[in-house]
Amino acid sequence: MRIALVGDRSPGVRSHARIPQLMRALRERDGIALDPYWLPTTDVSGIEGFDGIWLVPGSPYQDEAGAVRAVRVARERGIPFLGTCAGFQHMLLEFAREVCGLRVAHAENDPGAGDFVMTPLACSLAGHEGLVRLVPGTRIEQIVGAPTTMESYICSYGLNEDYRQTLAAHGMVFSGHADDGTARVAELPGHPFFLATLFQPELAGDGTRPHPVISAFAAAVARHHHPAHDLTTTR
Repeated sequence: MRIALVGDRSPGVRSHARIPQLMRALRERDGIALDPYWLPTTDVSGIEGFDGIWLVPGSPYQDEAGAVRAVRVARERGIPFLGTCAGFQHMLLEFAREVCGLRVAHAENDPGAGDFVMTPLACSLAGHEGLVRLVPGTRIEQIVGAPTTMESYICSYGLNEDYRQTLAAHGMVFSGHADDGTARVAELPGHPFFLATLFQPELAGDGTRPHPVISAFAAAVARHHHPAHDLTTTR
């Protein structure tokens, strides 16, 4: 089962160093063997052929268009998709442009643009942990199995809340929030798996036990590869 890890790989990005360990943990603990391929944002050709797409942290990406294309392919073709940190930001950027028809930008990528769907957070979350409150009945709440979760962040940009209602009106569900109500998780109902978190689940614990979000993504990839099998995961 091949998954595309879309991002500009760097030994200086903690999540990039952690992901190979998580792949081993998924195989050993959940019995799901994923074959990861790193794709730089500058070349996502052939991404349609993967069983899953994970848009990993590490912004600003070298090529915004490549990151956005990875999201669009996953959304339109029903390929399981996970976005974390910058992946969350670019998942919403793609949705705002391609589904909502908005002419918006990401403030980190294009600070000279007029309208931004992604803007600097009021307080940077780089190196912080924070409580995330989950909406009952959503996919993320079912995955975590609790109404709240404490998560790690390395980010400074998030959703411009002025656009939340527009995105929600077109089908995006904001299923996790900080105490101040700002978006921390977004998901798309009706898709096999289309979920993104502003927090970084790959940094949870010591890497020997996959975060439930990562296990759920892996299970969705397995179902996509073997549609006759209803695979589940345990925390």
